[in-house]
Amino acid sequence: MKKTKNILVLTQWSYKDPLIQAYTLPYVFIIADQLPQGSKIYLITFEQQHLKMNSAERKKVKKQLFEKGIILVDYSYSPFGILALLKYGVSFLHLSFIALFCKIKFIHAWCTTAGTLGYLLSLISGKHLVIDSYEPHAEAMVENGTWSSKGMKFKILFYFEKKLSHHARQIISATAGMHEYAKIKYGVDLKNFEVKPACVDFESFIKFLNKDIKLIKELNLENKIVCVYAGKFGGIYLTKETFDFFYEAEKLWGDRFRALLLTPNKPEEMEKLARASGFDSKKMIIRFVSHDVIPLYMGLGDFAITPVKPIPTKRYCTPIKDGEYWALGLPVVITKDISDDSFIVASNNAGAVIQDLSSSSYRFALIQIDTLLKEDRNVLKARIQQLAHDYRSFNIAERIYKKIYGSVN
Repeated sequence: MKKTKNILVLTQWSYKDPLIQAYTLPYVFIIADQLPQGSKIYLITFEQQHLKMNSAERKKVKKQLFEKGIILVDYSYSPFGILALLKYGVSFLHLSFIALFCKIKFIHAWCTTAGTLGYLLSLISGKHLVIDSYEPHAEAMVENGTWSSKGMKFKILFYFEKKLSHHARQIISATAGMHEYAKIKYGVDLKNFEVKPACVDFESFIKFLNKDIKLIKELNLENKIVCVYAGKFGGIYLTKETFDFFYEAEKLWGDRFRALLLTPNKPEEMEKLARASGFDSKKMIIRFVSHDVIPLYMGLGDFAITPVKPIPTKRYCTPIKDGEYWALGLPVVITKDISDDSFIVASNNAGAVIQDLSSSSYRFALIQIDTLLKEDRNVLKARIQQLAHDYRSFNIAERIYKKIYGSVN
């Protein structure tokens, strides 16, 4: 009989955050399938107030996860400051107890932010450290204007990114390019290195390939050309530039154009941005919907946009939404040099790559989309769906996790 392998999975997100629902949980379930019977996974989340589960939700979620051998350990989140340091101190002591006394064999951390915590726990406990979704975060925060390169936050995280890169037993990155980045920036030639982009559950999307007629009528989208965007504005995502793009789309298609924004950003914020760009806010539909119905709304689109800021470190990221757009057969407009996705879109005639943040570049991209949308829609959808199968299949994750957890005693 195989020995059990308990795993401590670290994240920095709230359980209801899409980054848990779409970017963590599916992989945690795959990992669970690789483990010997009786093994446990301790899933760590940090709950922000606006995403916090009520007592009934929390009880239900914990029960559902426990039935799969997953124990949810949820701490409250506080922004960086004295209170956060105190809370993290208490959480760290509790996590140290779990790592030392709950028969943990691996500490599996998502991204380098949680990886910093994982690195410290690994040092204390001697447990193997696995870093998943390995990409530069410290430099990205400087490049997108959130942090200063001279600030303490940057210096601390960059220091720990270097340390954990040398220490981790296994690195799982979103792109192959991170191997060279680690060599240049962190001074480490990664040996146990795997590549896993943000995969997509085809079954959750394929049933929404045909637009929901009732919802089309409800949102007045009949005979419209709909650009869908799912995600936040700000941070790593463009704001004003996205609405400048919508303005150019309105100029091209007139009243036929609609922007469907599936975003947590406030409507008044979106309307202000629209006005600043000259885009008619009446041609904009804003919805903040739960993750389980995102595919239903995404499926109303004719094409989609991934407006990631074209900063150097985004070459190493993995936009979750691209795989979801592709699974629905949607052409994608994307900025240049984003992950491997910009190249995939360009080389497969699956959308348009914005070369620079200018009106002329937006117009050129929109003309490319207009040409694509004149193709046979079923043929177009099938071609783009194939990209999701080729580049976003969960088979990639299953192979990697089986290699890590299926063969080590």
